[in-house]
Amino acid sequence: MRRAAGATGATDAPPIVFVHGTRFSAGQWSPQLAALRDRFAVAAVDLPGHGARSAQPWSLVAAAEIIASAVDSLDRGPALVVGHSLGGYAALEFARRHPDRLRGLVLAGASASTRGAWATPYRVIARLVPRLPADRLARWNDRALRRLYPPEVVAATIRSGYAFHTLPDAWGEVIGRFDASAMRHVAAPVLILNGEKDTVFRSGAAEFARAHPQARIELIPGARHLANFDEPDAFTYAVRRFAGRLPVLPVSPEAA
Repeated sequence: MRRAAGATGATDAPPIVFVHGTRFSAGQWSPQLAALRDRFAVAAVDLPGHGARSAQPWSLVAAAEIIASAVDSLDRGPALVVGHSLGGYAALEFARRHPDRLRGLVLAGASASTRGAWATPYRVIARLVPRLPADRLARWNDRALRRLYPPEVVAATIRSGYAFHTLPDAWGEVIGRFDASAMRHVAAPVLILNGEKDTVFRSGAAEFARAHPQARIELIPGARHLANFDEPDAFTYAVRRFAGRLPVLPVSPEAA
């Protein structure tokens, strides 16, 4: 887990835990950690089978517990959890299992149903990846990230490597499990944050929003699925603004 303690001690500033997407690691969030640590206590986790946890077997239960441990490690109470793609679905599982630890939820590139026909993109990826050598996939990813993004955005991701070996198990468990009904288990405000051009992974955004009384949708202009890479400043600003709108937690008599 990568952790950066916030510079302020403000009780109204929620701690923020970032959860990476498919094949990546905590390094995906280096631009956001750097930009937000002035105001918030922030951390980014490695999910099972990814990054520093590469050798650990994947499971959604383990993913939810890792997020819960990160929230507890920041020691600031319930957290705003920001999940991208696979990390968004892991964050939904965390929200279901640990509602008391959640102050707000940002679903980024994770507002598409993984059931029925909508699951086709996930199934295609899960079947294709094991057929390709991992070293070749890593080289392709390195080249693509270096071509598309500046070093300060992707260097930590490239350095941490990729979890292609975990992808079939991860998406194998997610497929068929999530749709808009998962929002009923989220006991906190929700921001559904997607890249404007991410038409596949935001295909169910309206349904997800309708399923939750405190959900809103926001699009990042010009951004694709990796919205926090495409437009890091806009993504960070959206998270910062949403965090600032979360209800202030009451101060307990013991803390007063």
